[in-house]
Amino acid sequence: MRLAFLTHEPFFPPSGGGSAEAPYLMRELVRRGHQVHLFCPEFPDSKSIALQFGISIHPFTRWTMGRYTRLRNLKYLLYPLALTRHADQVLAGLNQSTKGKFHFEAILAQHTIAGVAGGNLRRRWKVPLVMNFLDYLTGFMETWPAVFTRTGFVPLLNRFELSMPRRFDAEGVMTVSTPLAERFSRTGYPSERIRAIHYGYDANLFVPGTEIPSPQRPVVVMHGSFDRHHLGPIARGAVLAIHATRPKVVFRFVGRVTPALAEFTRDLRHKAPGLELETTGFVPYATVADQLRGATVGIVPYEASEGGHCAFVAKAVEYLGCGLNCVSTPLENLQGYFRSEPALLFSGWDASTFARKVLQVLNQSPDQRRASGLAASRRVSRELDWGIIASNAVDFTEQRTQPTPAPS
Repeated sequence: MRLAFLTHEPFFPPSGGGSAEAPYLMRELVRRGHQVHLFCPEFPDSKSIALQFGISIHPFTRWTMGRYTRLRNLKYLLYPLALTRHADQVLAGLNQSTKGKFHFEAILAQHTIAGVAGGNLRRRWKVPLVMNFLDYLTGFMETWPAVFTRTGFVPLLNRFELSMPRRFDAEGVMTVSTPLAERFSRTGYPSERIRAIHYGYDANLFVPGTEIPSPQRPVVVMHGSFDRHHLGPIARGAVLAIHATRPKVVFRFVGRVTPALAEFTRDLRHKAPGLELETTGFVPYATVADQLRGATVGIVPYEASEGGHCAFVAKAVEYLGCGLNCVSTPLENLQGYFRSEPALLFSGWDASTFARKVLQVLNQSPDQRRASGLAASRRVSRELDWGIIASNAVDFTEQRTQPTPAPS
């Protein structure tokens, strides 16, 4: 089929998080013979990337988009309408060049922001729409500063996001987790149109190292986009508590030094001048694993929020893929999926129990950590490699967008 693929993230190179999934979906769609037209923000070398993937790319050029762009939230609000107009103009141009013979047969909208554009285009183009929710975007706003959360906008935005499949009468919805699928179902959207596909990782990149980390200089690692909800009181208090007990522990933060991370590290250094902190700056998705290998334990110190509970946190899967033991707050989806996983420990919703769980891992023998880490790596490789996730996603997209044969 001829498919319009919509996203608010630059397609390549992946910057981590949700953007990591798009190239694997694209390869699977093309492998099955689908003709894919990608609508996304402009990025370098888009023409050569289009040739490499065997797709058509129609870059959005009105303003820059990206995880770290200036005025990001305002641009996110304006992007759906602008993307709708852009896609309409591209379709009109293609129709003109083919004398009216060009049309799309389905729309695949990646993430909530592009999902709004997908809903608008479904009404205009009258073709099936599948939405792919890689997180519960507005659910993370519960952890934003009180000056925003007290306005009353957050519940309204939450309800709008969960209403989108019904509002736009989408033919199908894919979700990053079972808890998010359940929340869409509770709105009255038909459960048979929902598929929880989870979130993957590249099992060829995130592999265990061959060297056992030094017990004299253990490294606690965290990687990600370092938004404010990643670095709250639990993370701050846990780092200080671990340092007070094990002052030789190194804390490594892998990813762009965002304002939230800069403030976080500045505060920690002020409170504990002897604390050893490492910040790597931006690391391409393909080389993140190089920063994880050699660490002793990975951490997911998220605060409680609907967004966190509905996420299939990529960093946890990637830690396990590298054979790292890790500690997380009791996020609903992670706790459900990895309930019986010895290499992933869950704390309470406080810094002290989080620190105790990290110290528990640090106090294990290197052989014990390695054995449980390697077993976890084998498990996620079997269940969550991107090839498996992409295949399931395209199966569902095909089922929901292709016409049902008429009874004979």
